[in-house]
Amino acid sequence: MKAQYFYLIRIQYLGFRFHGWAKQPEVKTVHYMIDRTLAFVLGHRDFKTMGTSRTDSKVSALDHSFELFLNEPIADEIEFLHQTNINLPPDIKAIGIEKISADFNIIQSPKTKEYIYLFAFGEKAHPFSAPFITTVPEQLDIDLMKEGAKLFEGFHEFKAYCKRPKEDTITQREVIFSGIEENTEFKANFFPSKSYIYRVRANGFLRHQIRMIVGQLLLLGKKETSLEEISLSLNGQHTKEIFQVAPGSGLILNKVEYSKE
Repeated sequence: MKAQYFYLIRIQYLGFRFHGWAKQPEVKTVHYMIDRTLAFVLGHRDFKTMGTSRTDSKVSALDHSFELFLNEPIADEIEFLHQTNINLPPDIKAIGIEKISADFNIIQSPKTKEYIYLFAFGEKAHPFSAPFITTVPEQLDIDLMKEGAKLFEGFHEFKAYCKRPKEDTITQREVIFSGIEENTEFKANFFPSKSYIYRVRANGFLRHQIRMIVGQLLLLGKKETSLEEISLSLNGQHTKEIFQVAPGSGLILNKVEYSKE
């Protein structure tokens, strides 16, 4: 469609019952629910939406966004946002809308993405915490994991941390920040007594990159791999196959910041 009006809409969602962001045949996704709701609110389907990131199945978001392409302007943006929220399911919420120029490209525009991964260990978690946090029964060496997390910072070869990369996939990427901290941001009476956040920030990520990084850090915490082996993996010289992908339910798209240029 040849759109004339463009809007950036920010959303939050709990991903536990969705098969990720992107539309897929015969499964429920966040993008599908967004488009279905917008068709009802707008009263037509003469629009297009495009998301900023393709989150995996069960992955949640505190700051996801999508671009809305229209042929007619939205008369009242506040009311539009209100009606959208009334008609969205309870596990998706629109939190902001702004009119943008035709030059903006939600895929190509420079941006920084921050993801967080919630995890705990050593005790069986309450079932209610399953949508938010991953728990492992083994004891973990958190100090060693913190040291391992720092190895991922900087410019590295991440081919080992990409699920089935294509021949033209650029696997050399820069990670701006990578670290582990005690979780003081998310609390519930059914959460484990102590939990942790892995926080990672970059301009973009490969398929399953973060969940495979977390998988290696959990193995490191269990002493099933080493700092040396992780260092080798970031040069493509590792001796152990990297296959462990951490569950999607612990992963949250925490923040997307677009360049002002």
